[in-house]
Amino acid sequence: MNHPESQEQQALFDWAEYARAKHPELDLLYHIPNGGKRDKLEAVRLKREGVKAGVPDLCLPVARGGYHGLYIELKAGKNTASPLQRQWIAALSREGYAAAVCTGWEQAAEVIGDYLGMKKGDKGRETDKGRQGAYAGI
Repeated sequence: MNHPESQEQQALFDWAEYARAKHPELDLLYHIPNGGKRDKLEAVRLKREGVKAGVPDLCLPVARGGYHGLYIELKAGKNTASPLQRQWIAALSREGYAAAVCTGWEQAAEVIGDYLGMKKGDKGRETDKGRQGAYAGI
């Protein structure tokens, strides 16, 4: 079975392991396991436990540039964010988080590098660099 988004995510975490020499905060980067195929009972149990559709794939709970942290929805190939995923990105942005939809691990690594390069008290800067959907001011 082919899982291109899983492969991109694994590549991103390989990069993060290497890049933590420069950015030790990358130890806090984690995956939010909302996706995947589940049987009906498992899906009901997870929903009762608080799993919510559309939540971005990755979270970096490190404050930078006036943001509380960074969320990333990671896509592969020609996949795009669903309307529900875009709603989550917009809602997180309104709540003071940097949030982005990135295609491929390289773009996600660039976003993370840009984010970690901001000083803690700086205001976020507006650059899009071709990212899909909302991108909260990095």
